[in-house]
Amino acid sequence: MPTISMFFGIIIRMYYALKEHGPPHIHVYFQDNVAVMNIRDCELTKGVLPAKQRRLISAWIEIHREELLSNRKLCQNGKKPFKIQPLR
Repeated sequence: MPTISMFFGIIIRMYYALKEHGPPHIHVYFQDNVAVMNIRDCELTKGVLPAKQRRLISAWIEIHREELLSNRKLCQNGKKPFKIQPLR
C-alpha cells in the first residue's frame, strides 16, 4: 500500500488493486492509531484517531478531494496512485 502523503506525523496510504471494493477511502496511520476515512464525506469508517489529527485529515481531504478521487480511479485499474501535497 503506497504512501501518498505525509504531514504532522500522519501517514496517508491508498491500497491499489483491480476493482478495489467499498466507497472511496484512505488509510491513515498516526502513532499507534490506524483508521480508514471516506473521501467523499470525511467520515471515519474504521479505527480511531485523536480529534486534532482527524480535523487535520478532514481539511486535507477537502482540499485534495479531486486528486484523491483521481487516485482512486488509478487504483481501481491496478495502477499506482500519485503523491499528493501534504497539509502545510
